[in-house]
Amino acid sequence: MGQQKTAAEGGTRESERRRTILRAAIDVFARKGYHGCRIADVAREAGVAYGLVYHYFKNKDELLETVFETGWTGFVTRVRSVADGEGTLVEKVRGIADVAFEAYRVDPRAVKVLILEIARSPAGARINRQTAFVDVIRLSSEMFTRAKDAGELRPDVDPLLASALLFGSIEMGLTAFVVGLADARDTQMLEQAKAQIADSFLHGVLADAPGAEVPAWKREKSGTKSKAPKRT
Repeated sequence: MGQQKTAAEGGTRESERRRTILRAAIDVFARKGYHGCRIADVAREAGVAYGLVYHYFKNKDELLETVFETGWTGFVTRVRSVADGEGTLVEKVRGIADVAFEAYRVDPRAVKVLILEIARSPAGARINRQTAFVDVIRLSSEMFTRAKDAGELRPDVDPLLASALLFGSIEMGLTAFVVGLADARDTQMLEQAKAQIADSFLHGVLADAPGAEVPAWKREKSGTKSKAPKRT
């Protein structure tokens, strides 16, 4: 019994140390960027010996990969819960926006690393970003397909493109805060951004939205030409 308890305690300590180092890496990546970060900086931030970081992570690349895997897995899990759950399309779109902005409110540095150091930087080249991003777009496109079948989505809207546009809007909205264009400390601004993104998106895709008439590109494709205003 005593040996089992010691092994369990040892495992817990190992997990805690690993989490501490990972947390320190997120903070350093957010503050200095991938290229400005050194393993020594992470060790100092974590309050551990330099060599201990290498005990858990081979190098800086593996640290960044683990930050991505941890943060992205949690995000996708929460998005899936919303997309596959009960509710209208309006409620689900608002719910997905809420998941993203709540993640930023709770851990802005982690979201900053995901957006700037992984999503848009060559630093994350070893991470299979394409597969990760495609997975979440496909996940929500299934939600839009179901909404289209239920008559909630405009018949001319493509579910896959709707999904890509939704996440693109959310990413750019968060980027405004990440790069300092909007004040991340202003909780009212965060709430306004979240609502505005959801409202703007929904206005364009809902079947009963004001913009639900046949779009210009579709009229042109069918051979219907728009009439130019007469000159007087």
